[in-house]
Amino acid sequence: MEILSPAGNPAGLVAAVKGGCDAVYLGGKTFGARAYAGNFSDQQLEGAVSYCHDHGVKVHVTVNTLIKDSEMSDAVSFVRFLKDIHADAVLIQDLGLLKSLHSVDIRKHASTQMGIHSAEGLEWCAENGISRAVLARELTFDELKEIVPSSPIETEVFIAGALCYCISGGCLFSSVVGGRSGNRGSCAQPCRKKFRVGDEESFRLSNADLYGVDWLPKLESIGVTSAKIEGRMRSEAYAYLSAKVYSSANKGLPESDYAADVELLKTVFNRGYCSGYLGGVVSPVQVKYADNRGFFLGKAKFRNRKFDTAELKEPVGVRDGISLYADGVKVGGFKLSSLGKTACPFDIPDGTYEVYRTYDPRIDEIKNLVGDPPRFTGTTERKPVRLTKMESGRRSVKRPELSFYVASLKVLNAVLPYADRVYYEYGNSFDDARKICDDAGVEFVAIMPRFSPAGCPAFDGPVMINSPGQYRAADGQRVYGSYLTNIFNSRSEYPFYQVTLSTELSKHEISDIAASYPGRIEVMAFGRIELMCTRDPSMTNGEIVDEKGYRFPTYRDNGGTARILNSSDLFLLPYLQQLGKIGVDSVGIDLRKRPEGLAKLVARAFAENDVSAKDNISGMCGGLNTGAYNRGTD
Repeated sequence: MEILSPAGNPAGLVAAVKGGCDAVYLGGKTFGARAYAGNFSDQQLEGAVSYCHDHGVKVHVTVNTLIKDSEMSDAVSFVRFLKDIHADAVLIQDLGLLKSLHSVDIRKHASTQMGIHSAEGLEWCAENGISRAVLARELTFDELKEIVPSSPIETEVFIAGALCYCISGGCLFSSVVGGRSGNRGSCAQPCRKKFRVGDEESFRLSNADLYGVDWLPKLESIGVTSAKIEGRMRSEAYAYLSAKVYSSANKGLPESDYAADVELLKTVFNRGYCSGYLGGVVSPVQVKYADNRGFFLGKAKFRNRKFDTAELKEPVGVRDGISLYADGVKVGGFKLSSLGKTACPFDIPDGTYEVYRTYDPRIDEIKNLVGDPPRFTGTTERKPVRLTKMESGRRSVKRPELSFYVASLKVLNAVLPYADRVYYEYGNSFDDARKICDDAGVEFVAIMPRFSPAGCPAFDGPVMINSPGQYRAADGQRVYGSYLTNIFNSRSEYPFYQVTLSTELSKHEISDIAASYPGRIEVMAFGRIELMCTRDPSMTNGEIVDEKGYRFPTYRDNGGTARILNSSDLFLLPYLQQLGKIGVDSVGIDLRKRPEGLAKLVARAFAENDVSAKDNISGMCGGLNTGAYNRGTD
């Protein structure tokens, strides 16, 4: 089984190679999901590929962000450049980019952001020119055991590093709330902030890091191709140590051979550790802190600035750097100059403190071992690419159809007189809801589960899907793509009956897509956009409150996942005619988990294009927003 290491910059790449990895993944200056890593220029990429190949290490390059129409030619040119410099594979999220690369002969890997989490997803990958899928980090080992052995393509599983709270590829929290898109590589990490649930404030959405050394033999036994280490934003010491620890374990060496490396690894970066979801659907959240605190040594009592290192649970050495915390707050740090009874070099109140090791002199030895990276250079230049413009045919000016997201019979009956179609979630009263729509002559579309490792429920009518695997499972039915399929450009030519464009797009970007996309287009126009969907079983019905006082509703769905919604409602009713002029075929109005009175008011306002209803709607909702629609305009 391959050990795949992160390389956020040239020093990290050399460190990972010297640590013993079999392959590295890295990004260029654009189109990578870690925009704030050092990354590599084109010339550095060429030199890095040569360096790795000289050392028997493969190179996978990330092009795993969503691509705008205006960027597609550059993205395809970049991938062709990667082929020319003999990169081993390219990681992709964007469905339109995948279609645009059909003639580029380079191995294509589905990024975890693509949301491959089922046997159908793996089959879809094989049918669409993908040779490996980085599987969703939310899968349990038992679920992996069901889908990996029969996979028609290679599989890659995260085994170490940071875990997103949200299901892979579905997080809109950073984008909607902070204007920085995780799907575009600029995540602001809102999950690492404090939130209040009831009277308790904690790091409610912050997962501990994945540490899965013990899972390597099991993953190999079911046929997993590659074990992936997360961490392109971390130091070269982390890159070296993580590669060494996991490659040593992968070779079957005894734990004693790399125990010291494990200790150092947990010193250079440590926000707490867990086994993620590999052992089952248990909460990976570590609520005490979200920052890197290093290796926990224990607690010590300080009197007159003095304490005894013998009180600590773990051994320490002279020159170790330690940090002290009281009630979760760092009070200072220093290097130990002696062992046993020693003194803190600064004034500190008497009391008991948590002690973490943040520095070990052996880390300097690693830095010396890795040394300065060579100057990676190359001479290959990107060749410009001119893509043929997609032809959409003429889009007529129209009144967009009204499509309502519904989860109860009361709300269904309230919106039915105004609906062109209804999207209904599986659950209670599903069959009754379908009959009501059929009797009224309103199209009824079943919303597939957000996460379906065991496959989708059977349904003999139109379906709304959230991932590529669900498209394949639909098997010829009329298929609607939800906004969680991340349609970001006009190149996503899969035969959807209708796609809902990403909620991260502005009106100008929507207009550009409408001018070229050959199929039907929907734009979300009302509702609390889903910011996150999680398998965390500890997330309950209610709300979480951020440090600014914004309240985000939460609820558990019928599929066993939990949703976190935006604190206010998207409201594009004033732009309904504008959307019609652009050529948008339908608008989505999400009224799930909303009261009947609000549903009726909103439905009637959209049906009658009654913008004057805004104040009443806002009063019932507690606030409205226009999302990304007007972003980039005066």
